[in-house]
Amino acid sequence: MPRSVNAVASRARRKKILKLARGYWGRRKNVWTVAKNTWEKGQQYAYRDRRAKKRSFRNLWIARINAGVRMYGLSYSVFMGLIHKNNIEINRKTLADLAMNNPEAFKAIVELVKG
Repeated sequence: MPRSVNAVASRARRKKILKLARGYWGRRKNVWTVAKNTWEKGQQYAYRDRRAKKRSFRNLWIARINAGVRMYGLSYSVFMGLIHKNNIEINRKTLADLAMNNPEAFKAIVELVKG
């Protein structure tokens, strides 16, 4: 008696991966094993980089705040220490945005903290 294999399910599973691999270059888009490996690796990168993006944005905000407060004779660490000491509840994202796009408001915060 011949071995029974579920070819319909196997083909559907492979087609699903090949559909997800559309747009890749060369054999990555049409050879099953290469496409599967490439797609799985892409999912790993996506998972990792969703978390890394948060870190890199925080680094960017810190660099922008540091550049903004250096003009007023402070360092980033001293400025953030003074912010917390004065109980000013502004996050780094907002501070970085103010330093870039609204220098007057940022200067007011720095003067308030230094005051």
